Amino acid sequence: MFRARIRLVAMAALVLLTSLPASAGSNKDADTSDVLGTWTFQTRPYRNGECLMTGTMHLSPHPEPGQYACELTAVEVCSLWGRSVVRQSCQARRFGDQVSIRSQIEEMLESKVEGLVYMPDNFTLTIESANRMFGALVSAVTAPAEFRRANDGIS
Repeated sequence: MFRARIRLVAMAALVLLTSLPASAGSNKDADTSDVLGTWTFQTRPYRNGECLMTGTMHLSPHPEPGQYACELTAVEVCSLWGRSVVRQSCQARRFGDQVSIRSQIEEMLESKVEGLVYMPDNFTLTIESANRMFGALVSAVTAPAEFRRANDGIS
């Protein structure tokens, strides 16, 4: 009687597992193409509401699994010192649904303040869908940030 119950439970579990869709329980790291491409981003206001950052980021393939080459252009507007536009190279790493972006400044394209010290813009993000990542700017300041997939239009 006991063995019959165990067999019945085992068969029920097997039927349940084989009826699940193939994508159930799959590892997101297996398909890294979903974050490749161009993204726009915006932070929430920071420095007591005086500053806001927007920009674009492009993620491209890297030979190492879970890594991406990237470049970003950040536009920071602060009522305290004006507008800065900074081109940065970056490396991105993906761990499941988490993406870590570490940047290096390549060129200061625009700055209203002579000698302004601008720190590289790093981000820690969570992939929420194929079109949205949310997380934080982690640089000289910390602020919530949202990334949306850019719509490449026809010009």
